[in-house]
Amino acid sequence: MDEQLRKRIEETIGSNKIVLFMKGTKSFPQCGFSAQVVEVMRRVNADFHAVNILADADLRQGMKEFSSWPTFPQLYVGGRFIGGCDIVRDMYTAGELQPIVDQALGRA
Repeated sequence: MDEQLRKRIEETIGSNKIVLFMKGTKSFPQCGFSAQVVEVMRRVNADFHAVNILADADLRQGMKEFSSWPTFPQLYVGGRFIGGCDIVRDMYTAGELQPIVDQALGRA
């Protein structure tokens, strides 16, 4: 991955408390997994920055390298990679996601 792309990714993650790299947008997810994570984020009342990886092929490939995670969506909270759809859904169900989101948003 080139240094400029890495810097762009790091700046996006660093300047937003919660970032979801997803297929589509918050209002129009373009895959079921992205839609599920958007719904979970709504349920935990999380304002988040969404990045449509379908709009930028370089970013899409770069994110796979950056996170060492091959699929989307990819959720970052407080600068930390949380995971994809299954992990986010499981953490929500177990009650583990809400405190992480609350802390990142200064609600804890």
